[in-house]
Amino acid sequence: MLTVLALASVVLLGIAPEPSRAIVIYTGWERHALVGSDIRLSCSFFSWRWTSEDVTFSWTYRPDGSRDSISIFHYTGGMPYVDNKGPFRDRLEFVGNPSRRDGSILLKNLDFSDNGTFTCDAKNPPDIVGRPSSVRLLVFEKVPIQAGVITGSIIGAVLGLLVLIVVIYYLMRFLVARRVFSLSVSKHGKKKKEGSQQRQLWTPPPLTCYPLP
Repeated sequence: MLTVLALASVVLLGIAPEPSRAIVIYTGWERHALVGSDIRLSCSFFSWRWTSEDVTFSWTYRPDGSRDSISIFHYTGGMPYVDNKGPFRDRLEFVGNPSRRDGSILLKNLDFSDNGTFTCDAKNPPDIVGRPSSVRLLVFEKVPIQAGVITGSIIGAVLGLLVLIVVIYYLMRFLVARRVFSLSVSKHGKKKKEGSQQRQLWTPPPLTCYPLP
C-alpha cells in the first residue's frame, strides 16, 4: 500500500505544473543619439528558471506627444518578427541572443521623429509575470552642449575635490612635522640654556693665600 501511494505521489508531482515566479526585465533609462546614426537598445531579464525554448521578447514604441503605443518587434518560437508597416519597418534589426536572455534591437538611420519611449517585455515560461521596462530615446542634430557642460562640471568638481583633499593631507603632514621639529628644537635649546645658567650660577670659592710664618 505504501509503495502504491509513493508511486502515485511521484506521478502527481510530475504532472503538476511548476509554480511560476516573477521575471525582472532590464533596459536603459535614457539614450542619446545623433541624426543618421544607429543605436542599440538593450533588453535583458532575470528569471529563476533556465532559459526556456519558449522565451519571448516584445518591443513597443510610443512617440513623444502620443498616448498610444505600437508594436514594432516580437520574438517567439525561435523566430524574430519585425513590423513591416510601422516607422521602423526597414530600420530595425534584432541583435539579441535569446539563449543568453538578451532581446536587444538595433535602430538604424535615426531621425528626429524617432524620439519616444521604447518598452521591452519578456516571458520565460513558466515565469511569465513581470513588469515591462522602458527606455527613452532622444535624437539630436549634435551632442547637447548642456549635457556636455553638466558632465564636464561634475567631472571637474570631483577631480578638484580629490586634488583639494590631497593638498590638505600633505599640508597637514607638513604642519605636524614642522610642529614636532619646533618642539624638539625648543626642548633641546631649553635644556642647553638651563645647563649654561647652572654653570653661570655655580662659581668655585676664591683661593685665599696666607703668609708663611
